[in-house]
Amino acid sequence: MNSKRIRPLLIAEAANPALTSAALVGWSCVKAIAAETDAHIVTEWRNRDDFIKAGLVEGKDFTAINNRRLQHLSWSLTNKLSGKGNFSWSLYALLSNLVYPFFERTLWREFEPRFKAGEFDLVHRILPLSPTTPSWTAPRLKKIGVPFALGPLNGGVPWPRGFDELRRNERDAAGKLRALYKLTPGIKATRECASAILTASRTTLHEMPESVRQRCVFIPENAVDLAKFPLTPREAPDLSPDTPLRLSFVGRLVALKGVDMLLEAAAPLLKAGGATLDIIGDGPERGRLQSLIESLGLSASVRMEGWIDHAKLGPRLRESDLFVFPSIREFGGGAVLEAMALGVPPVVLDHGGPPELVPPGTGFVLPMTTRDDIITRLRSLLLDLQTQREALAEIGRRAQDHVRTYYTWPAKARQIVETYEWILHRRDTKPDWGTPMGSPAGIDDSQ
Repeated sequence: MNSKRIRPLLIAEAANPALTSAALVGWSCVKAIAAETDAHIVTEWRNRDDFIKAGLVEGKDFTAINNRRLQHLSWSLTNKLSGKGNFSWSLYALLSNLVYPFFERTLWREFEPRFKAGEFDLVHRILPLSPTTPSWTAPRLKKIGVPFALGPLNGGVPWPRGFDELRRNERDAAGKLRALYKLTPGIKATRECASAILTASRTTLHEMPESVRQRCVFIPENAVDLAKFPLTPREAPDLSPDTPLRLSFVGRLVALKGVDMLLEAAAPLLKAGGATLDIIGDGPERGRLQSLIESLGLSASVRMEGWIDHAKLGPRLRESDLFVFPSIREFGGGAVLEAMALGVPPVVLDHGGPPELVPPGTGFVLPMTTRDDIITRLRSLLLDLQTQREALAEIGRRAQDHVRTYYTWPAKARQIVETYEWILHRRDTKPDWGTPMGSPAGIDDSQ
């Protein structure tokens, strides 16, 4: 195998160490890859100062491209068209797709001579995460023989059946137009010109044409920051029968997260003193959830104090026995991995990204059925686990080992570098860690 360090150009338009969500994921990813390779990062100008504050040197480590006027226009239009307090991410993705190509056109003008001079072994676009965003550079790179990698891509998780009212409440009308992205100029060429497509979910894989699936590699976009969620063993659990089962939830308090289902499912245990629940987060549903807590008589056993500093989240979560995350439509599931890193096993629904992070023996995956059935199944599970503390602790240990093996940022970078080696013919076989990672069956594209 060629031991020479790989020289990738990493495109991460929105990456930023001072933000959250996709911006922080993108930043963490490029930093981890840069530690394993001789990478150069390209981002948008708005992130420049935060890159410098984080210790990167402009020109040497990264380049900032100014596309602020158009990017700000898409954000402002989304705010105006969404309505007060209901920012539509589906609409923002639609508008962003219209302005993003201008970013890559500027990138191409600046870097074309360096591409042709062979300065980079490959180009890897990490952000945007959306599989609906075409690449201006992909077909041009193919013409000059520079490999192009795309992803991890994630998106397009459908709304489950039976939750139409919830979808209306989320004002996801723009999401109904998503299928039109296939008509977007350049989307077909982007996929056909990619040497590898990192797909972060089965949903995204199944959106890919059959002709490109053999170039798809399953790598979820999320990983764990070990500085905030160290993989230290948990203390031995208190197995006393009168010790309540400690439940937790972390996330935005919006209807699709299913916190109301959690409250109704756990209500018998909570009222009887057999469990406590720590709800960490805030959002438009907070008032309604508070009223539900009071009407169910759960105020003494439920803690809901809003967001806490992310640096303090780890110690708080570590107090839990079980992380319950009944979101009905989730793309990634970073909070699930963070709980697993702390040795807290998760409960998730079998829809979207979270179940693909939880292989058998590391947590609990409930079927995505009707609202009433989900509540019934979750209630039954909680009642069973209330008397199975030792087994629950062992599941938490396996969850932590799973994160240690597959879901730290250094582990993620090594997975991506293995993909680079395959693209560059430094290894013969395409990397495959299974879906979920650690599963022996590999990527399942039959669903």
